Amino acid sequence: MVTDAEVTLADVLSLKMAIEEPLAAGTQLVLRHRGSGAERRVMLGTPGRRAREASVAVSLGPLALLPGRWDAYLQQDGPRTRMQSVDPGFSLDRLDAYALDRRTMAYRAYRTRNGYLAIKIAEAGPIADVRAVWFREGRFEVTGLLAYTGLTDDDQHHTARLALRHSDDQDAQVVATATVQGVRFHAALSLCDVLAAMPDSQGVWEPSLEVDGLDGPLALGASLDDVEGKRRRVHYPATRVDGVPIKPSFTADDQLRLEVGQGMSAA
Repeated sequence: MVTDAEVTLADVLSLKMAIEEPLAAGTQLVLRHRGSGAERRVMLGTPGRRAREASVAVSLGPLALLPGRWDAYLQQDGPRTRMQSVDPGFSLDRLDAYALDRRTMAYRAYRTRNGYLAIKIAEAGPIADVRAVWFREGRFEVTGLLAYTGLTDDDQHHTARLALRHSDDQDAQVVATATVQGVRFHAALSLCDVLAAMPDSQGVWEPSLEVDGLDGPLALGASLDDVEGKRRRVHYPATRVDGVPIKPSFTADDQLRLEVGQGMSAA
């Protein structure tokens, strides 16, 4: 039984297990990819004295794991056993700390709905991770955290801009100054300016954050949490400006969009 599961800042899977017998010689940790059935095997130590707990540390980078979800098993002499877990594997503070480094792959240990250990792996790149969205006094406002950029979580201010671009006409855009301190950002943009940028006031707008010193704009999305399927589960209040409905929403891949007009639906 796994009692504590964590992927460290160095992408090492660190496990603590409650055991009745010491791990036998030749015991392997088996990771199996749900989509392809691909497997990776790691030898775990040598026989030890009788104990009630065991610790395991496995470096994930050298295993060349594919993006997706990997289920964890232990295999000794006989059939493999799927590893049960009592650790939900979720800490927002830990995820925030993990996201401070530049990364191309992000690893996360978690407990499945049925109580088993699994690892979620996703491609990672710089992103503006959304924490709050609201409408106030005719403005669209958003706050969040810059993830996987390599910036330091300190008091340094960075010049930045929030840009909204129309999904069907990239020449239609609205830009406003944003505040970035360390890796925390806040931005506000006039909704009247958004309506004025398109003659028919209809369509889906894609927000991004441009930060001086970083290559390219950062998409606004939400990945540093345990909420799966935000398009179905996260719903922000809508507003009306000059009779035109406006609402924030998430796409299927958890990117933030601003829907303007009747019957809009982000892809």
